[in-house]
Amino acid sequence: MKTGIYYGSATGTTAEIARRIASMTGVSDADIHDVADTAPHTAGDYDLLILGSSTWGNGELEDDWYDFLDGLRALDLTGKKIALFGCGDETMSDTFCNAVGILYDRLKDTGATFIGEFPADEYHFDKSAASDGAVMRGLLLDEVNHPELTTARLRRWTELIKS
Repeated sequence: MKTGIYYGSATGTTAEIARRIASMTGVSDADIHDVADTAPHTAGDYDLLILGSSTWGNGELEDDWYDFLDGLRALDLTGKKIALFGCGDETMSDTFCNAVGILYDRLKDTGATFIGEFPADEYHFDKSAASDGAVMRGLLLDEVNHPELTTARLRRWTELIKS
């Protein structure tokens, strides 16, 4: 299964996580894409799209995603799989990793199948667009408050999306 990783990163944290995911899943550097300088149609080259964003402001998607996402939504993603990951801050307990939820909501009607849900009970937040209450729509990471949990979560999640 050919895999492409797409990310939006303002501070570099999400970019670094994308590279770590690539390393754990055997994805080459050529298949890691910053959405700020990548055309959406390139997603058509992949069977599995791993999409990541940080959450900004009042629970917003990272700025570089908006135009890319519009282009991605215009594609027929039927038969493709999408796995989501995001970086956020659990102390923003009303908007924790909302960007993952925004990606999910905007892409759920594209024909793609979502994989990589993660247990919500491992996180401490009041509400998040990335959660349906029982599970998170993907892997959420808090490099500000809980960097010690990142490696183990990455390992579990990458094994889950590879299977």
